[in-house]
Amino acid sequence: MVNRMSEFSPETRASDSDRDRVAKQLQEHFAQGRLDDSEFTTRLEQVYQARTFGELVPLTADLPERDLADLPVVPEHVPAGRSAGSALRDPALLIPWLLWAGVNTLCLLIWLIAYLAGGGSDYPWFLWVAGPWGVVMAFITIGAIIARRGGDAP
Repeated sequence: MVNRMSEFSPETRASDSDRDRVAKQLQEHFAQGRLDDSEFTTRLEQVYQARTFGELVPLTADLPERDLADLPVVPEHVPAGRSAGSALRDPALLIPWLLWAGVNTLCLLIWLIAYLAGGGSDYPWFLWVAGPWGVVMAFITIGAIIARRGGDAP
């Protein structure tokens, strides 16, 4: 029977896969901003120079074992006085609305140029782009505002 405690003692020699595992952990922490460039480079050099577990362990001792981004997000209580305008500043809503505005501005300009040049009809076809898309966006925005208020109707 093998004594498992002796396998992971600080004096036990580290394998290439052990060093690679620690290097990957450091890369993840560097990508998440826990390590700056020079600190990451220094630690990475030490990883590949390490010969024992005792030399590897201190290189990640001050870093969390589990990625904190994997932890579930606890919803914050939304204050009752929060306005609908603050929900629109959320990038999840702001970006689609800006996209809608940009595309529809472009469609309006194309129609206007064609109309003024005399080559296009006076039928406002651009409304078929703006209207349905705008209605869908309005429902999504209203749903998001209601959800942010905790399900209470506005």
